[in-house]
Amino acid sequence: MKAKHLYLLASSWLLAGLNASFAQVDSRGFTVQMGDEMPDFVLHDLAGNTYTKSSLIGTTYVLQFTASWCRVCRAEMPHLESEVWQSFQNRPFLLLGVDLDEPHDKVAAFSERMGVTYPMCPDPGGQVFYSIAEPKAGVTRNVVVDRSGRIAMLTRLFDEEEFSQMIDVIDAMTSAK
Repeated sequence: MKAKHLYLLASSWLLAGLNASFAQVDSRGFTVQMGDEMPDFVLHDLAGNTYTKSSLIGTTYVLQFTASWCRVCRAEMPHLESEVWQSFQNRPFLLLGVDLDEPHDKVAAFSERMGVTYPMCPDPGGQVFYSIAEPKAGVTRNVVVDRSGRIAMLTRLFDEEEFSQMIDVIDAMTSAK
């Protein structure tokens, strides 16, 4: 019980600090903010599994927005695989690659070429992407969602400091017993 209280205190402190550092209006093309409820979505991965906001309640997850043509996305994906997915996949955690507006076969080839083992989901027409980002916004971004379905962190591009903070947030949110 004491460990649970310490976890909650540490998580609250970490998230409050990150909220303060990102409290200004996010000018990076997001239409959502930290603390918002994640918009509803339906995603189907390459294996045919379905994920929705409601089906993921109780799980911390990251939606990693990507595309095969995106150079920054390709640079970030090996780090997501090794530092996020391989580190946290055995916890109550899920990393979903969300590929912007590319067909199933192209997403499958991209996933294989990148060597990622986390689920990849085509996003036809960018329906999920445009629920969190402005039209014409750049694709490389991550949305970290807590167990209750609220947005805990937003990242844009591949900034090593921000990526490290994202790992700390995921670790804190998935360490609770």
